[in-house]
Amino acid sequence: MTNYRLLLKKLPKLKVKTLLMIAIMLSLAVVTGCTEQQDNKKWVGTWVTAPQLVEPHNMPPEPGLTNNTLRQIARVSIGGDSLRIRFSNEFSTSPVTMKNVQVAVSKGGHEIDAETIKKLTFNNNENITMQPGTAITSDPVAFSLSPRMDLAITIAFGETSPDVTGHPGSRTTSYLAIGNQVSATIFDEPAKADRWYVINNIEVKAPKSAGAIVTLGNSITDGRGSGTNKQNRWPDILSERLINNDDTKNIGVLNQGIGGNCVLRPCLGPSMLDRFERDVLQQNGVRWLIILAGVNDLGQTPDSTIASKVADDLIKAYDQMIIKAHEKNIKVYGATILPFGESFYYEDYRETARNKVNDWIRNSSRFDAVIDFDKEMRESDNPMMILSDMHDGDFLHPNEAGYRRMGESIDLQLFK
Repeated sequence: MTNYRLLLKKLPKLKVKTLLMIAIMLSLAVVTGCTEQQDNKKWVGTWVTAPQLVEPHNMPPEPGLTNNTLRQIARVSIGGDSLRIRFSNEFSTSPVTMKNVQVAVSKGGHEIDAETIKKLTFNNNENITMQPGTAITSDPVAFSLSPRMDLAITIAFGETSPDVTGHPGSRTTSYLAIGNQVSATIFDEPAKADRWYVINNIEVKAPKSAGAIVTLGNSITDGRGSGTNKQNRWPDILSERLINNDDTKNIGVLNQGIGGNCVLRPCLGPSMLDRFERDVLQQNGVRWLIILAGVNDLGQTPDSTIASKVADDLIKAYDQMIIKAHEKNIKVYGATILPFGESFYYEDYRETARNKVNDWIRNSSRFDAVIDFDKEMRESDNPMMILSDMHDGDFLHPNEAGYRRMGESIDLQLFK
């Protein structure tokens, strides 16, 4: 290695040509050091929400998005020193213009820490129009993002689409202010909606050893029955445990649950088979996948013949997803379908179909591991029933205690 200190001592005696050579060598050393530092990091997802066409009753409140400002809160999983955000207009039929977009640390509600504000750009432009059916990712921006931080994403819109791409099941309050208030520390009496609109995912620059888990599912993964603004869905509980464990603290959790979603066909949102490429395979840094799915497919079957066929088709779909994920070196963990006795879905033939699917998840050896939520959440003396103190009253969706029980039941050794 060149002794730069010795060369510097001799500088007064050296010729111009030699001095130029030293300058070049020092520049190369700096560039090499920066390159090596960047090579030790990669983009990894820290937060995500699955986009869909927003139903009429879940649209933004008055005064609407056009020419107004929306502040949305996302609690990330892992942290980093730079981030970028993806915005989606995939399900809209008209363009959406974002005039200004900023991120900042949330101080609760719609208040932000003004000292942390950073502007986002898109190919170095602050103003960007997303055409219908498209999505766009911001340029990277330096930002001190702590694990499990609440990040405020504030968008000042121009013209927007009458039909909106978003995620209705946010369980997180968004705030809509009149006009361009993108830099306001706090809004003056904003309209509120427990929905997310346009935002899709957040990625951070993380160490090469970092990775992410995708949790693919329906309303039970999306968090129906969890607390609004509490961020206590079972994937949240899992994320908190991973962050607080030295062996897993660099693992992000990406919640790709959609309430009312089906595996085999479009129900609410595109089917899991249709969105699998986007929501799993195209996410950066994914090393693990947890699939908890199928209850909506089974719960809408009209008779035993169709229920049995749907069970067979679900098994084929799981196998198809496993194959595709393994091709990307993603480990796949199968989660058993929770009991739904006495719920609006219950029929004897649907229970038979549920058991058929769960038996395959447990015993086929196709999954890299099994997370047995059914066993964890059922009554010991009546296995078709969810624990009486663990559901939100409909005998189908867990309550806050149920989600904590699910998140705490997952073996962290699966992610080491």
